[in-house]
Amino acid sequence: MALPPHADPGQPDVRGPGRYLWWLVASQPWRVLRGALWASAWMVGLALQPYLIRGAIDQGLEAADRRVLAWWAAAVVVLGIAVAAVGVARHRTMTFVRTDANFRTVQAVTRHVVRIGAVLPRRVATGEVVTIGTTDVMHISQVLTITGPGVGAFVSLAVIAALVLTISPLLGALILLGVPAVTLVVGPLLGRLRRAETSYRHRQGELTAHAGDIVAGLRVLRGIGGERLFADNYRRRSQDLRAEGYLVGAVASWIRALAVGLPALFVALVVWLAARMAAEGAISLGDLVAVYAYAAVLVIPVTFIIEGSYGLVRGLVSARRVVALLRLRPDVAEPDDPAAPPPGLAELHDPDSGLTVRPGEVLAVAGADSAAVTALADRLGRYVESAVTYGGVPLRDLAMSEVRRRILVAEGGTHLFAGTLREMLRPGRDVDEAAYARCLWAAAADDIVEGLPEGLDSAVDTQARTLSGGQRQRVRLARALLADPEVLVLLEPTSAVDAHTEAAIADRLAAVRGGARATVVVTTSPLLLDRADRVAYLDAGRMVATGTHAELLATQPDYRALVTRGAEPDPAAAGVAG
Repeated sequence: MALPPHADPGQPDVRGPGRYLWWLVASQPWRVLRGALWASAWMVGLALQPYLIRGAIDQGLEAADRRVLAWWAAAVVVLGIAVAAVGVARHRTMTFVRTDANFRTVQAVTRHVVRIGAVLPRRVATGEVVTIGTTDVMHISQVLTITGPGVGAFVSLAVIAALVLTISPLLGALILLGVPAVTLVVGPLLGRLRRAETSYRHRQGELTAHAGDIVAGLRVLRGIGGERLFADNYRRRSQDLRAEGYLVGAVASWIRALAVGLPALFVALVVWLAARMAAEGAISLGDLVAVYAYAAVLVIPVTFIIEGSYGLVRGLVSARRVVALLRLRPDVAEPDDPAAPPPGLAELHDPDSGLTVRPGEVLAVAGADSAAVTALADRLGRYVESAVTYGGVPLRDLAMSEVRRRILVAEGGTHLFAGTLREMLRPGRDVDEAAYARCLWAAAADDIVEGLPEGLDSAVDTQARTLSGGQRQRVRLARALLADPEVLVLLEPTSAVDAHTEAAIADRLAAVRGGARATVVVTTSPLLLDRADRVAYLDAGRMVATGTHAELLATQPDYRALVTRGAEPDPAAAGVAG
């Protein structure tokens, strides 16, 4: 039976990597307890088998009592079956424990990434997020193994020591003191592994991000002849990462070797002492066999302890990276007591620029300072704290979900996830075929669908790399139109398309966004500006003039220079455009 993701993964403890790991344990206490009980029962069962064999030898074989021997043999068989059944339950339970931790971490990270939104790419490299979502999640889930076999290892050690003490105080003391000594030998290597693993994970994240940048910009790099330079840089950095990997591998190999070699040497020592004691008559033949079996069983818990320590170090390194990501906070805060939103469509006003977006209009915004225009879009979409109001209600007082539902800022570089084109366009709710057709037509993207073998159901890879830059931009525009928010802010929606396609989009945009909804188009394209109901011209982030495209061409020299790229427009053409 599969373990489904949680409806609510809970609030992770991000005060430190150790506390985060403990949160994963505390989130499933009964399952972890069952795992610890099953693992303890399994290992104690393994430890009890030598005890039964000892009785069979001393009371059955040496006494030549077949009936007693049969009873002891039957007990060994029954215990063996029980140990096998308990082992299955232990493995099953611990698989659920690890899977739960895996799902919980993935959900916590995913929800937090969605929550912080635009903050993420500014503070965390893409490669860092990739490695967290793959390797680090796996390492963290593996740590929870110590809650089962790890606990069982210490319980079985105590049981074995107690049983051996009944045979020989010397051998029992050797086990009680020798096992901790064996595990402590690995201690210094674990500290070295932590440092090497931390450096390696950091470099791996950087290199993954570098590789992603190369792939994403490969077409541009080839156009300017820069692919060799970036490839050489990647080659050098990958060699550095390989050297770090060798260091991690060297330390890990020593830990793995000691995990196998030290218990074997310890078993040899215990058996040698027991054999000498048996030769001297201090213990019986059954005692000797039992001590040998106890020593052999000891390999399992000691190996679990060493391997668990190794996994804990790697898990702490990974948990530290996850905690660092979960500590990121969005630039805007969710209000403690959200205000009631406007009952219907309303004006969106930005006091910093003086811009007011009215319901039912297509408003174009043009400005020479691209940073100031982008900052305006961030304020309108509430990606930064500002004094923007919607229907007189400050955006900062509205619930974030309400703002996101009503206002959408669509950038040109938003991600396109792999899947069918229909899934790539779907706005998070069900829409009919007519809506798909209408928005694809408005974005002049209907020809893209027609060119695919299965239309909307054709598979498209991540970021739609099989499409051209202009096609990807039109797909993003169609997706934004399908979302159908009350206020749609489009940032340079036609920068990558040809003039013919741009003219079609300019003519069709108002038809799809008609009615009471508002559309803000941030652009310097004369075609889009000419089709807008109203144009707002910004200078240094402030609105200095508003009117139609033709009116601004005639009255604002700076605006005219901006949209004509310094070339004086034909007055007759400007009149026609008006």
